Amino acid sequence: MSERLEKAERLRAEGIEPYARSFRDRTKIATVLDAHDPEELGAGEHSQWSYRIAGRLTGQRGHGKTAFFDLRDLSGTMQAYARRDALGDEAFERIEALDIGDAVGVEGDLYVTKRGQLALEVRECTLLAKALRDPPDLFHGISDPETRYRQRELDLIANERTREIFLLRAKLIAAIRGYMNEHDFVELETPMLQGLAGGAAARPFETHHNALGQDFVLRISSELHLKRAVVGGFENVYELGKFFRNEGISPQHNPEFTMMEWFKVGAEYKDVMAYTEGLISTVVEQVLGTTKVERDGETIDFAAPWERVSLRDAVRERAGVDILEASREELIQILDEDVDPRADWGSVVETIQSKLVEPTLRQPTFLYDLPREVWPLVPVHPEHPELAEAFDGIVAGIEVLGGGSDINDPVEQRERFVEQRKRQEEGAEEAPQPNDEEFVRALEYGMQTMSGSGVGIDRLLMILAEAENLREVILFPTLREASEG
Repeated sequence: MSERLEKAERLRAEGIEPYARSFRDRTKIATVLDAHDPEELGAGEHSQWSYRIAGRLTGQRGHGKTAFFDLRDLSGTMQAYARRDALGDEAFERIEALDIGDAVGVEGDLYVTKRGQLALEVRECTLLAKALRDPPDLFHGISDPETRYRQRELDLIANERTREIFLLRAKLIAAIRGYMNEHDFVELETPMLQGLAGGAAARPFETHHNALGQDFVLRISSELHLKRAVVGGFENVYELGKFFRNEGISPQHNPEFTMMEWFKVGAEYKDVMAYTEGLISTVVEQVLGTTKVERDGETIDFAAPWERVSLRDAVRERAGVDILEASREELIQILDEDVDPRADWGSVVETIQSKLVEPTLRQPTFLYDLPREVWPLVPVHPEHPELAEAFDGIVAGIEVLGGGSDINDPVEQRERFVEQRKRQEEGAEEAPQPNDEEFVRALEYGMQTMSGSGVGIDRLLMILAEAENLREVILFPTLREASEG
């Protein structure tokens, strides 16, 4: 590092700034490489084509009067070729003094090497940023997960696969937004700071607003606000953004995550299942070029239609128990594990779903008609009052999405909120929380019939990228503070 600092100071002493303000009109390296066939051009200079490229210096080779170095941008890698007699001693020696990791801009004419590779013959070389630290191993990459997650910039520098994953993430999100917009949905933005968390059963992060002298929480869902927008006259709506849940961290859980919640007027939960499988199968094919993904030695096919199985049938097939006829105690016995004594029937059934059913579902599958206690915003099933018109979407044993029909009767919704609060808080008053009451008041103005879903973007990407951990697909995942020493 001291040698690199000395080089930077030496340049400043010579009147050259080692951190450039700009390098305009550059061309992506992939664009240059795709535009020319070196075999057709033949070896030598091709001065009819001139380009400006920029990137990180990843390799250099010198031969006395000539120097080759490799520049890499996000799109690819290209050689630059410098000649002492063309540039002069001073400029050539500055090129020789460049270090691996430096950010460099080059302007020059197209050149084909004797080995038949495209290069630029340097006419002008600009140091854009002097790297003061040695870069990670650019050949072998970084394998240590602690370094990869805590210093993601080094992971991106060294590992092409990591760069590919986050390019895939950007394409996936763009494709989802494009699909929603093309299907007459409007993207809205709802508050991340809320008075009280609502729309899902999860523990929120708490914060305090100094100017207002008021406590807030980071949102766990955008559902209640999106529905209030529908009351106000919007119809098909969605929001794709960050959500926060102050709960455990695991390969499938991160406290800060990306989700899309959306609602379609005039639809019931079976319509939403059909729309969702169309959405996901289409965007997967757009970003991958196929609906098929290899994972754990098997082929997962996102193509619609997905399989549909009622949770009742799925449990009966795997455990030989009918959830609608078995008692809470009988259901606990099939789990063969300790269960929170406060857990109600719906929570026990939900645990059975996650432990016994979901891991067995490899191909994209909708599990539908789920316990009503778990879905307080979803209407009760017309034939089975223990269940709700809700569904979960499972892919490769991972819950990727959930949704259902939506209650638009304010009296019923208020009763469900009261029921939910009594379950969550022993001795709670027979009233919803303030934000729930605010939502019920909105429903009293009349909300169209509708249904919706929430899609976990991180989990979907984890499957598409064949990753085993959410940390692989979240650019800067939440981590425990590093221990000293």
